[in-house]
Amino acid sequence: MYYIKKTFEVSAAHRLCLSYESKCSELHGHNWIITVECKARELNADGMVVDFTHIKRRINERLDHKILNDVLPFNPTAENIARWIVDSIPECYRCEVQESKGNIAIYESDDL
Repeated sequence: MYYIKKTFEVSAAHRLCLSYESKCSELHGHNWIITVECKARELNADGMVVDFTHIKRRINERLDHKILNDVLPFNPTAENIARWIVDSIPECYRCEVQESKGNIAIYESDDL
């Protein structure tokens, strides 16, 4: 099994739809640190699991400098974003989304 890990930063804003009062219900932004982990039993024709640049481009095009509520079809919690990234990249099995220092959400798939 081959494994790769790509970490990069995305600047984006969101507001959370919550069942309780919270300052996070107001529009606010983060410099999200995203770590994407991918694996493959075989390398592709280029000798890679997946190109690091393709991972970053796929996520940045959708999220960077955006209001996440406007571009994602779900409540944009760090947990939901991590799941969306895993579901969006076929080779991805695990994603960490850090919205601020000490606040990290992780989603790991059992598939692949």
